[in-house]
Amino acid sequence: MTLGSMPQEKKKFGNVMIIGLGMIGGSFAKALKDRGLATLYGADRREGELALGVSTGVIDYPAQLTEDYIAKMDVIVLATPVRAMESVLQEIKPFLSVDTLVTDVGSTKGSVVESARRAFGSLPSNFIPSHPIAGAEKSGVLAANPSLFEKHMAIVTPLSGSNPVLLDRLHRIWRAIGADVVSMDVEHHDHVLASSSHLPHLLAYTLVDALANGDRSQDVFKFAAGGFRDFTRIASSDPVMWRDVFLANKEATLATLDHFTDRLADMRTAIEQGDGASMFGVFTRAKSARDHFLRLLEQRTMELDKRSATNFDFSFTCFCY
Repeated sequence: MTLGSMPQEKKKFGNVMIIGLGMIGGSFAKALKDRGLATLYGADRREGELALGVSTGVIDYPAQLTEDYIAKMDVIVLATPVRAMESVLQEIKPFLSVDTLVTDVGSTKGSVVESARRAFGSLPSNFIPSHPIAGAEKSGVLAANPSLFEKHMAIVTPLSGSNPVLLDRLHRIWRAIGADVVSMDVEHHDHVLASSSHLPHLLAYTLVDALANGDRSQDVFKFAAGGFRDFTRIASSDPVMWRDVFLANKEATLATLDHFTDRLADMRTAIEQGDGASMFGVFTRAKSARDHFLRLLEQRTMELDKRSATNFDFSFTCFCY
């Protein structure tokens, strides 16, 4: 069945195509579908995931990256690994309307912007990157969760030539599925996420791998308690996705990693020299910083609850640094 022969009921955000039906792409699709906000089309090179997307109600229709589908989309969301986005953009480029909003959900933004620049020759006004700060260690379309983005941030990184009408549409889409939208420039996004998300994943993966290949690995895992489980939970995330993230955000990750290894070396010296005062200082400052973070998180959650209760349509918000 072609798109033209399908019954069309125009919904708030029209026809939306998700390219890549993993956990994030599937959750985005199901969040829109369950709220009746769009007619959802899915494209995925994995036929099994595409079939599951239809059978489980994540999307309405399967689609291909052909003119019949692409030209009729109001919104296209790239939810593929970041290293695959350039080839996808090249594939859909001939059929894109200038009025079609194209966005992504990738964890890095600089590499995605460069992929778009290479694919199009210049940055089109209808390409506006974004990144939801939400996820889980699960993967695949069966992990789709329509509530995944509720009370989480969605970072939009508008470009200098971004179409303001489409930018407004992108903000409204994220808010419609429960996200708190903030704006940030591309470079700042990549450095912030290298510290807050990418480095923790790198540490979790490396720690588990090191311990699993150590002399006492069986007893280490046998007697590991909740703290180890909590700290290493994110090492169960999709290895392909995270390999691509680190390759795509190399410079920011290395800068963050260098800063961390310097501090780790200081801690090693303190332990070696029996410098309890230095250790206590680090632990005290870290506890205070984390407690402050938790208070901010609780405050933000309460504010979002108030917004939901009043159903007030907020204007764009922006982090200032």
